Amino acid sequence: MHLRPLLAKFDTAAAYLQSPLLLALRLYWGWQFAQTGWGKLMNLDRTAGFFASLDIPLPKLNAVMAGGTECLGGVLLLLGLFARPAAVPLIFTMLVAYGTADRDALNAIVSNPDEFVTAAPFLFLLASLIVLAFGPGKLSLDAMLGKGGGASK
Repeated sequence: MHLRPLLAKFDTAAAYLQSPLLLALRLYWGWQFAQTGWGKLMNLDRTAGFFASLDIPLPKLNAVMAGGTECLGGVLLLLGLFARPAAVPLIFTMLVAYGTADRDALNAIVSNPDEFVTAAPFLFLLASLIVLAFGPGKLSLDAMLGKGGGASK
């Protein structure tokens, strides 16, 4: 049976989807991060009040740090510039969001995974993890500047 050559051709064809998919993911979630961060920064007192209600220490400072990380990190993801390094603080921020604002969802990760994956931070976290693991793709400033944009090297 000649299944192996057919699978190899299929893999080659499917690999062409990698960079457009990474581009779409970066554009959408980079924009979402940037908007969310900008919203936190433009409504700092409200955000700090929410953080205080969650017993987050130094709520105003943490609101600025979270908003700045999301805003700047989102723009970097969107552009595909320093995308992998930018993903790290975004991942950390989403883990903190789970540990503070969505603690019940985090605790339910094993007993009720649906609650975990439907929590607000999940898709932001997943997008950041994908960019960290696979890079921003060939359709990015990192790739254009020779910083390694593609997952397949």
